Amino acid sequence: MPHAQTDNLNIAAFDRMPSPEEITRAVPLSDTAAKVVLDGRRALEAILDRRDPRVFIVVGPCSIHDPIAGLDYARRLKVLADEVSDTLVLVMRVYFEKPRTSTGWKGYINDPHMDDSFRIDEGMEKARRFLLDVNEIGLPAATEALDPIAPQYYGDLISWTAIGARTSESQTHREMASGLSTPVGFKNGTDGSLDAAVNGVLSASHPHSFLGINNQGQSSVIRTRGNAYGHVVLRGGGGRPNYDSVSVSLAEKALTKAKLPPNIVIDCSHSNSWKNPEYQPLVMRDVTHQIREGNRSIVGLMIESNIEAGNQPIPADLSQLRYGCSVTDACVDWATTETMIREMRDTLRPNLSLRSAG
Repeated sequence: MPHAQTDNLNIAAFDRMPSPEEITRAVPLSDTAAKVVLDGRRALEAILDRRDPRVFIVVGPCSIHDPIAGLDYARRLKVLADEVSDTLVLVMRVYFEKPRTSTGWKGYINDPHMDDSFRIDEGMEKARRFLLDVNEIGLPAATEALDPIAPQYYGDLISWTAIGARTSESQTHREMASGLSTPVGFKNGTDGSLDAAVNGVLSASHPHSFLGINNQGQSSVIRTRGNAYGHVVLRGGGGRPNYDSVSVSLAEKALTKAKLPPNIVIDCSHSNSWKNPEYQPLVMRDVTHQIREGNRSIVGLMIESNIEAGNQPIPADLSQLRYGCSVTDACVDWATTETMIREMRDTLRPNLSLRSAG
């Protein structure tokens, strides 16, 4: 008598996914892009090591849904990045995966056609192609690592990685971060607590062994060396912001107590701006003042920015989407972005040498 089936009872289908090697073969890394990726990582590592007094800014759309508008944004950002490069290092925010509280569009990789067809195979290749284009424009790219398998598909095109507020406490994501080739920012919890982020940085700094896939798509035991460039991202939470000087000082003390470098990035969005993009410039101005007044632990900032301000629901007729406007969190527009970044550069540039000598 055959055994009763006990597994895969809620699985509707197994659709074959191309391996990382196959996707990379379809969209190979170019020499130009490789140089931009490596130069971006080295610049961020130098800032985190205090060998470079500049401040980095991860700036761009909350999520990518239209690659044409995304590359339009990237070209604008490249011009601005060159203009402010004596004081600031700009890294384009290129987020393809969106964690959902319950349901909703999960991002460009999961559903690239935005029609619930969930062509992840197509989404992964399109995402890699977009990252390649951004790097070939001359901009390093940043993303959030949500799916633990995804970095094998496009990690060679990323210069900075975030671990989100919902996953900083996850052992899976801490293990993954320990093997990433980029500096990694762990966000504080949605309740505003620092413990998950600090422990995440500490855990990721050590070697780990865990299950994953190799470039051929085979199940493998991944053994990592540990990531020396983890840091904390303050994004507010628990009903209050945490970018103020007292919150920053508490974060410094928590990192020092854990025997970690006091490296802190301030996310100008999310709970730090009460999810109102109009407050992002106010947050950035306050953080700029802290740096000008001598703070050395704040090494970077994050801004949610797009061509157009605000956000929009995803319509049934996708031709009705507004060009360059977010379909996830609301963003500041391009004109505001330019003003914010230029103001920060103008304020910090005279004091940069003091920051270096401090």
